[in-house]
Amino acid sequence: MPMKSGFVERLIERLDRLDPESLQSHFLRLAQDRGLLEMVFQSIQEGILVVDGSGDLDYANRAAEQFLGFTLESERGRPVSRYLGEIDWDRILSLDTQEWSKLVTREIEITYPVQRFLTFYVVPMHQDSVESRGALVILRDVTHEREQEATTLESERINAVKLLAAGVAHEIGNPLNALNIHLQLLDREIGKMHEDVDAGGSAGAEDLDNLHELTEVARTEVGRLDQVITQFLQAIRPTKPELARAQIEILLEDTLALLKQEVQNRNISIEIERPDQLPRIKVDSGQIKQVFFNIIRNSFQAMPDGGQLKIVLFTTDEYFGISFRDSGVGISPEEFSRIFEPYHTTKSSGSGLGLMIVQRIVQDHGGQIEVMSKPDSGTGFTVLLPLAERNIRLLDARPSRRTRKNKE
Repeated sequence: MPMKSGFVERLIERLDRLDPESLQSHFLRLAQDRGLLEMVFQSIQEGILVVDGSGDLDYANRAAEQFLGFTLESERGRPVSRYLGEIDWDRILSLDTQEWSKLVTREIEITYPVQRFLTFYVVPMHQDSVESRGALVILRDVTHEREQEATTLESERINAVKLLAAGVAHEIGNPLNALNIHLQLLDREIGKMHEDVDAGGSAGAEDLDNLHELTEVARTEVGRLDQVITQFLQAIRPTKPELARAQIEILLEDTLALLKQEVQNRNISIEIERPDQLPRIKVDSGQIKQVFFNIIRNSFQAMPDGGQLKIVLFTTDEYFGISFRDSGVGISPEEFSRIFEPYHTTKSSGSGLGLMIVQRIVQDHGGQIEVMSKPDSGTGFTVLLPLAERNIRLLDARPSRRTRKNKE
């Protein structure tokens, strides 16, 4: 920053009294001190700007250049308001010493070169005359802190909504259970009446069949609502997996047994490919069955006119893999990136929670899930679960030709 004050005159007056050796020593020390300060300024993470009394840029360290997207070499001497336009520089630079205490740290948002939130405060650099006034501006990047605050607020809001939703779902579940029980009792009474009608030979049997059919429809819909609520509660109140050694192939067979009737009704053929020997791994059996159930049901719904589901079990050095490949309609490119989003579904009767629950369970087990799909060519889900005891590949320890020759 140009020095037009009495400081320069006093410095020159003092230099006149120094001999050449002392003068050289003083200048060397000044150069060393300046180099040290420069190194410090360039190393710190805060941005430092020196602004002269006219509001022009006189100095900027590397952090300030990165924050504001310029280089000191090209911008020295230009108005700093080009980059910090939200600040009234004329007012700030005209403040006297007493008024500086009124200046409060501010936060600003900039969009170039990268959107950031910066806090700054200004330190006066008064000299002996008005013309030499200037300011030191210190900038600090608080973008990460603002993002964390926003994330925390969003998390608190979501948790509050989840708590409310869980309570509502629980309250809905209670009357659904009661409704299901009474529908069962009603169906039982209809069955007894049907027996009496058959024994008496009355003509009311057809009406009772209609009543039975209506109660079955109502029970089916109640069951579907109960399943939606159960999945909803599983999604918003995940439980930590209780790990125990299990045979994955048996868990798969148990899941397919539950879906046996649906497989027949939908005209779907299932092919399972697996090696002779498979390791037992530590999983939560109930949760992994839920993963298999959701993926298989998702595959069934992708094959409304029937098709084939191929399931392959395999192992790698690190994972136990279960691959599900269907011959269904596939996933469109615009839907592909959203398949794990909560409540996102392309099915009229879907809850949009099944695949989200799958992803959460697999991640809670320390595993991964891979998806490959192409419209009209089917979809493949591969679940990778960590092995209880991972294999270690040993390097080939056979001696090289050179070693063998040396031994010979």
